[in-house]
Amino acid sequence: MSDLCTPTFADLAARLGFSCADTGGLVEFRNPAALENWTLPVLEATIVLGSVLALLYAIQRLRRHGDPTNLVLWFGATAYLFVIEPPLYFPSAFGIADHVDTMFAHNVFTVDFLWGRLPLYIVAIYPLMATLAFELVRMLGVFRRHGVLLGAACVGFVHHAFYEIFDQIGPQLRWWEWSVDNPINQPMFDSVPLPSVVVFAALWPMSLALCVQYFVGRHVDAGTNFTGRQLIWRTVVVGLLASVGTFVLPLPATIFGMGSDSVRGFLYAAELFVLSVVAIVLLYRRWSAQRAEPTEPYRNRLAQSYALIYLAVMALLWATALPDYTAAVDGHTPNGDPVGNLWYTIACFAIALTTVLATFTLPQRNSPASAIQPATTHTA
Repeated sequence: MSDLCTPTFADLAARLGFSCADTGGLVEFRNPAALENWTLPVLEATIVLGSVLALLYAIQRLRRHGDPTNLVLWFGATAYLFVIEPPLYFPSAFGIADHVDTMFAHNVFTVDFLWGRLPLYIVAIYPLMATLAFELVRMLGVFRRHGVLLGAACVGFVHHAFYEIFDQIGPQLRWWEWSVDNPINQPMFDSVPLPSVVVFAALWPMSLALCVQYFVGRHVDAGTNFTGRQLIWRTVVVGLLASVGTFVLPLPATIFGMGSDSVRGFLYAAELFVLSVVAIVLLYRRWSAQRAEPTEPYRNRLAQSYALIYLAVMALLWATALPDYTAAVDGHTPNGDPVGNLWYTIACFAIALTTVLATFTLPQRNSPASAIQPATTHTA
């Protein structure tokens, strides 16, 4: 696969401590103790374990309660990954090299796919993060009270908080390296491209949640039973349309910001600000309403507990990275690694933790812990 090792990727890989010669085959395994640093296998284990547990919960939920929403969400997020990521890794193979150069390179982890481009934990992080955000919003009852679009906006906001904790520290710990000279990555927000902060942290999960709830979730809430074939095509459609949504939602920035990084950055930030304000108001209102008059028996203990585990692991990783962070000069550590924005990360920690704790404070009812019983039953 050396013919697909572009000069940009080779440069990024060298900064991360490996070369194209170190990667080979569709699947490759490495000794976790021999990775770039100890944080890589810790991150990998946390994300992969959480994703597997989320999948097992989704299967259990379908079998016990006839609710396929979580399963469609899990596989829809995975389908989205395989639509979006491969062209970014191999722009020449997809005929887009004249328009899209290599945007980033992942470091090599214990398990990698596609000639070192796609670590297993990246495959796992899409459905895990989507599940955590979707389920927290679902527990707070936003979808049932405010509908598909506003519920999806809240999912995007919550996902953004969880994701940016990870996104802002990744370059410093050499989990990946951004191509800062690539115009698509501009403007930068410290070590992270602002398009990543807005599009991949907030807008794609919003698009995914909207599609999942529109094609499956709202019908399940109304008592619909789906056949296996119906779930398969809906999952495929969710993955494809979520990809389209990722292109459509940031259009104000991509169209009106053409030719100016400053204008594009302002529009990206404005879109995120509006999304955040709407989500904060709705989440607080639903939490307050359910505290006063509990009407939503749904609980996902796995999402609640694993969200806390994820935040604890990320807090540990951030704590160990702080000495190099505080020693950084001109945005780079003594080892030459770019640092993220600590204050933004603290705000994301606060939002994520507050959202999780809010689900624990909801009054309990006598209904089964994790069941929303359909009012009626019919077949789609």
